[in-house]
Amino acid sequence: METTERNADLVLEGGGVKGIGLVGAVSALYEAGYRFGRPGRVAGTSAGSIVGALVAAGMPVSQMVDVMRDLDYRRFQDGPPFGALGRGLSLLTQLGRYRGDHLRGWIAAQLASLGVRTFGDLRLRDPGSDLPPEQQYGLVVIVSDATNGRMVRLPWDYARYGLDPDEQPVADAVRASSSIPFFFRPYRLRLPRGGKTAICTDGGMLSNYPINIFDRAEGTPRWPTFGVKLSARPPDGLWDSTWAPVRGPIGLGKALMATMMNAHDRLYLDDPAVCARTMFVPTDGVRSTDFDLSESIREKLYAQGRAAANDFLTTWDFEGYLRKWRR
Repeated sequence: METTERNADLVLEGGGVKGIGLVGAVSALYEAGYRFGRPGRVAGTSAGSIVGALVAAGMPVSQMVDVMRDLDYRRFQDGPPFGALGRGLSLLTQLGRYRGDHLRGWIAAQLASLGVRTFGDLRLRDPGSDLPPEQQYGLVVIVSDATNGRMVRLPWDYARYGLDPDEQPVADAVRASSSIPFFFRPYRLRLPRGGKTAICTDGGMLSNYPINIFDRAEGTPRWPTFGVKLSARPPDGLWDSTWAPVRGPIGLGKALMATMMNAHDRLYLDDPAVCARTMFVPTDGVRSTDFDLSESIREKLYAQGRAAANDFLTTWDFEGYLRKWRR
């Protein structure tokens, strides 16, 4: 049976090694006939930016599945010499235990094999679009600029730094978005004037799930925007105190950090219109930095991503969504 192809925009949450769950969801959406990236767009944070870059660059889904299954995440832990001592010194002097060079080199090689190096290679060719020129790209990467205190949308915001968006390497933006604080060294975006540098870290510090990034303030969208979130659906009803229990000063510090990182996105999830277009992929306690994932855990995350997307599609109705939420 032939599948009808349909355009859609896609927003992918960050989650480190849990990104294999995103690939599972993308594969199920692709089998259902949805196509993302030029003219549809993809946005992502951290792991979401990695998967999103591959999608926007046009990597076949079957190849993407193989690439993410075979990826040795442990190689991303490219610390300096001398073991724990070297990583400690790197944290003190470079603000991160690991260089992040392998991650940057890996994604650059994957994109180059698809003919993509700079954001100019991801320019949209969509005569029916009414987007402003600075937003006519197939990929948006979310980054946190610590020196300016801003959430940065690349390539949309490169001009604010005096940089030509079309000339900026996609791999640099993905590397910046994936800079887990204190784990990877921050990405240093060098500005063309004054010798200044912007210190960029994981986009998840400010928005791990930027589901509204493609929303129009007015008018009716031509196609849907789907979101894939690496967590179970939030429970209905009364809130409780089990999300981040506070036990002593260390527990309070962790809870405050988690609150600062998640409050922005959790506010979105209080909106039923957001939940109506979100696929929730349970990740069963896997941490973003579990770089030694077993093959069985990888396959489970992938399967859960597929299951979440397939369950979502059984009830998805774009026209019904527009009638209910975009009157």
